[in-house]
Amino acid sequence: MDCEVLDLGLIEYEAAWKLQDQYAAEIADGRRPPTLLLLEHPHVYTFGRRGKQENLLWGEAQLKEKGIAIHWVDRGGDVTYHGPGQLVGYPLIPLSPLPSSQGIENRGEGRIPDADYVGYVRKLENMLIIALARLGLAAGQRSGLTGVWIQADVHSRCPRCKPEDRKKPAKIAAIGVKVDARGVSRHGFALNVNPDMDYWDGIIACGLQDEPIVSLADLFPEPPSMERVKHEVRAAFGEIFAYKIKTGFVS
Repeated sequence: MDCEVLDLGLIEYEAAWKLQDQYAAEIADGRRPPTLLLLEHPHVYTFGRRGKQENLLWGEAQLKEKGIAIHWVDRGGDVTYHGPGQLVGYPLIPLSPLPSSQGIENRGEGRIPDADYVGYVRKLENMLIIALARLGLAAGQRSGLTGVWIQADVHSRCPRCKPEDRKKPAKIAAIGVKVDARGVSRHGFALNVNPDMDYWDGIIACGLQDEPIVSLADLFPEPPSMERVKHEVRAAFGEIFAYKIKTGFVS
């Protein structure tokens, strides 16, 4: 099956959120193929369904000074940061047979079974792990946690990171998703390529206290370009989800 991968460039969070709604409805109606949106956002903190206000550490004055927008959204998870230099991916793909209206009523709140949901998140993690391996970085999963991590021996080569943090695993990609009542996925993943890492000081990312966050730029003398990262993510996404990738741009 074909999957269209669209490069949106730098786009405001709310505009991309509305585009997800539009495209997901078209996919559910059979008017659009499965679609992966790749993009960057201006500085923004987003809170998921389990988000807690106390995980926002900066006050209104600091947020205004740093030019950070805030959105409370319908994905899973707590608070995360998006900004320039971070590759964000929103897979809009059907994860189960598109149900009839009667089928939706029989599904309680309209969510696909938890096993499918969890399996989808694990596939996203594996896709990023494959892409990172091809970029020369060993990464993996952590039991009981969502996202993609590097081990302490890799983290130890981060010159920016605190000495005590270099002894711990560090998160390089966050994942927060939603599956709508028609079985189409929304939201997705955020991979730190070369963002301004100071913006993580304003939050307790994903609600995990004292969990270090790193980027590719922290770990390579010359980090891969955003275009190279997009290329590897597109390829790995097609392999993991068994799609034939077709690329395009949205102006």
